[in-house]
Amino acid sequence: MTEKEVILTQEGLKKLEEELEHLKSVKRREVAERIKVAIGYGDISENSEYEDAKNEQAFIEGRIITLEKMLRNARIINDDEVDTNTVSVGSIVILEDLEFKDTVEYSIVGSAESDPLQNKISNESPVGKAILGKSKGSIVDVNVPAGVIQYKIIDIKKK
Repeated sequence: MTEKEVILTQEGLKKLEEELEHLKSVKRREVAERIKVAIGYGDISENSEYEDAKNEQAFIEGRIITLEKMLRNARIINDDEVDTNTVSVGSIVILEDLEFKDTVEYSIVGSAESDPLQNKISNESPVGKAILGKSKGSIVDVNVPAGVIQYKIIDIKKK
């Protein structure tokens, strides 16, 4: 079975690499020290500090494996690949909600770096799927649990 391609912008790549380096160089050491201190408390069979530290260690090692796999399967979208004529990963898109007449600006990113609170939406999200490949002036229907939202693509920009 082939592993899923992870689409990243340059910014997303940098963040994942920084997180991986931090986990390997800082967090591993911190949790190893916590385990060492907890072992010093004696009987580890009833030692909640030891149990917590071991759980954190397992989480950190799992995240390291996940990040390494993502980076191994990454396809980096360079800024020069982003076209301002059609929406693609790396585009910044201004949409108008045709019902409420308000506008919103989204950065289209791969699922690994989506952050709706920062207006970074995945190309796999309902809005991302609906607008991908569309051009300025297009009207798109987005199926959401509450029904259908119509957006008009006002502008497409690069970073």
